[in-house]
Amino acid sequence: MAHSPFGFYYKDERPRDGGVGRGFGMSIFINRRDGARSSTRFPDRTDQMSDDGARGRIAPRGKKRPHIGQLREAVGRTARRGRRALAPLSVGWRHRELILAVLRRELADRFSGSLLGWVWAVIGPLITLMIYTMTFTKAMQLPLASAQGATSSYALSTFLGLIIFGLFAELCGRAPLLMHEHAWFLKTSIFPSETLAWSAVLRALTYAGISFVVLLVFEFALNGMLPLSILLLPFIVVSLVLFLLGVVWFLAAIGAFTRDISYLMITFVPLMMFATPVFYRVADLPAGLRMLAYANPLGAAIEIARAVVLDGVFPPIFACLGFLVVSLAVCRGGHAVFERYKGILIDVI
Repeated sequence: MAHSPFGFYYKDERPRDGGVGRGFGMSIFINRRDGARSSTRFPDRTDQMSDDGARGRIAPRGKKRPHIGQLREAVGRTARRGRRALAPLSVGWRHRELILAVLRRELADRFSGSLLGWVWAVIGPLITLMIYTMTFTKAMQLPLASAQGATSSYALSTFLGLIIFGLFAELCGRAPLLMHEHAWFLKTSIFPSETLAWSAVLRALTYAGISFVVLLVFEFALNGMLPLSILLLPFIVVSLVLFLLGVVWFLAAIGAFTRDISYLMITFVPLMMFATPVFYRVADLPAGLRMLAYANPLGAAIEIARAVVLDGVFPPIFACLGFLVVSLAVCRGGHAVFERYKGILIDVI
């Protein structure tokens, strides 16, 4: 047996014709795999070329499909983010009938059993206004910007500041105990607890609205007319409501775990009155502190309301935009905190 590049063949070693050995030329191939590879080499190239051609024809269509899928995914993400951003407002709209029913019950129980009833909603702010006005106009010297007007103008300016700050103070004092106050039907029925913040804010806004009507009556009696800029007031009220909703949701969530939050609010909220332009205007402050006063959301709300209701001018645009952005952030953040702990609040109250 001998080997050649074409396989193995048999070689005859017997001398023939002069002693020269010959081998027969029939080769016996035993490597069939090499033969199989060689036989399928050209068809492989043909299939590969056909596949490349098919892929070349489908490629443009394949490039469009991922683009459409990415666009749909981006639209879906945007829609989900929009729904999360509007979640605090959608809660109020979805349960509006329940919120109004709870609000009517709370308004009916507010002055039940009292002799004067709803008259206290007017007498209370008037007594407070009289005391503070007598103090700052008789016993103490008025700030420079406030002293330029009459005593009645200062009284209206202070009254407006007291209305807005009193609205905030009432909700801060009640919000930490809001879950404890309604614990009996939160535990015995399927009740959307996030709607309690809406009921609390609307109730406090009702009392503040009564005081605001009294303010408008006094302003009309003193000036004989109301400024046209008062038509911008609803935009201020919307921003203020969003801010208050976020504060109530946050305080209700953390106040459900401990009642100490309520005592902290009772202690520190009255002190915030002197850091807020209630008895003075931002113009009375030094130039370096005016931006700090506008950084206080309540201070910005009071100054914007004074410009619209009392001064009859358009409020500073940066103050309006800043207050709106802060209100949206506080509302969204407070609602997120409440939603995070809502599942366990019923077990801890």
